[in-house]
Amino acid sequence: VQLQASGGGLVQAGGSLRLSCATSGRTSSTARMGWFRQTPGKEREFVAAINWSGGSPVYTDSVKGRFTISRDNAKNTVYLQMNSLKPEDTAVYVCAARRAGETNYRYWGQGTQVTVSS
Repeated sequence: VQLQASGGGLVQAGGSLRLSCATSGRTSSTARMGWFRQTPGKEREFVAAINWSGGSPVYTDSVKGRFTISRDNAKNTVYLQMNSLKPEDTAVYVCAARRAGETNYRYWGQGTQVTVSS
């Protein structure tokens, strides 16, 4: 499974961005898609996840009510709509895929930089 993230950029606090994660390859075994973020000196942080079918979205507390994860089955793409962005949301955002029956994310994309200025 190959993952290609895009959509990052520079935005002012309070602004919005939509990240995309295009998937390709053997996606038939994919059960769940997730977004993570990482900043220098910190551990990678879980942001949101959704089933391959598009159900059961979950979010980390700090983004609830501001971020929305969704999936377009026709395009094999997962989105992360980010609204009311804060400077603390600045990070490299990475998408990942998890196979059915597994607890860890096996496949990872290359990441896209999101920078929120105050």
